[in-house]
Amino acid sequence: MTTAQHELTTDADLEWCYDAVHGVSRTFSITIDRLEEPMSKHICLGYLLCRIADTIEDAGHIPPADQTELLTEYDRLLDPDTDQSVEAFMADVEPWIPEPADRSNDWDVVAETPRVLQTFESLDEEPREIMREPVRELVDGMAMFTDRYAEEGGLRLQTLEELEEYCWYAAGTVGTLITGLVARGASKDRAAEMRDNARSFALLLQLVNIAKDVESDYHEENNVYLPAEWLAEENVDLDAVTDEENHNGVTNVVERVTGRAETYLDDAQRYLEVVPEQHGNRLSAWAIPYLLAVGTMRELRERPEDVVEEGDVKVPRAEVYALLQQFEEGMSRSRLDELRATMAEQPLHQ
Repeated sequence: MTTAQHELTTDADLEWCYDAVHGVSRTFSITIDRLEEPMSKHICLGYLLCRIADTIEDAGHIPPADQTELLTEYDRLLDPDTDQSVEAFMADVEPWIPEPADRSNDWDVVAETPRVLQTFESLDEEPREIMREPVRELVDGMAMFTDRYAEEGGLRLQTLEELEEYCWYAAGTVGTLITGLVARGASKDRAAEMRDNARSFALLLQLVNIAKDVESDYHEENNVYLPAEWLAEENVDLDAVTDEENHNGVTNVVERVTGRAETYLDDAQRYLEVVPEQHGNRLSAWAIPYLLAVGTMRELRERPEDVVEEGDVKVPRAEVYALLQQFEEGMSRSRLDELRATMAEQPLHQ
């Protein structure tokens, strides 16, 4: 292949990767649209590498032992010092990939693992190596959890500490990846402050997702992330979190998880107050997900019962548009407090 042909292939693959992110995550789609090059492609590819592992870990139709083996194999694939081949990984994962007619956008990404990896390996060495270790830590953590709960057939987290351990592997590692990329060239003090607050930023977003997705996590993935110790206090069995007679008890636990997420708001905001706008990074890319989390927590406080009764607690679409418009008009960091206070009390578009 000539250099020109390789560049054409890489450009086409990168375009596919951008389209794939838009298909699998509304939040990251907004983030990547706000970034400029080269940060946009770095975050896009880092996210897709993580999403491949996340899709395997979430797959209710794959036995936990097989999930663990696939994740371990995928980790070896990301290790530049092993001879694990992408062909061998695909041969093992393909039996679990749904047929095209029944395939979700997430599984489309898994089916295109070779394309994602090829595009990742085309990046410059510095960003590639910044990204590799956090992605591998995420994959290793997910393999550890699927192995830990192999006999249960799905995750059944026991304590708040274990929930936050899981949140670290699922999201904190992504926060490390993002921080490593955006902190390049920042002052030593600023980079240190970002690293100090990156965990809070990631755990805030992940805990909000767990609080609002109880029904789908259980029915689609056979996973229960709500701490068993908290459910036991409400006399709710782990395998009955969506049963009608347990709605009140589960609602109380959802409120507790939401309250825990709120404890990370201040540190997460501090992360935004110091994040530099360089290498194509933009404040809005991370401020918007933060403020959407604030709005989602408001909805969870006002109607936590909808998590188990309807399984659909999220910020109104009109509010999302109103928030995006705030950043279209240009917004300084000094307005984060104002927007946070507003969205904590009422929808931004009202």
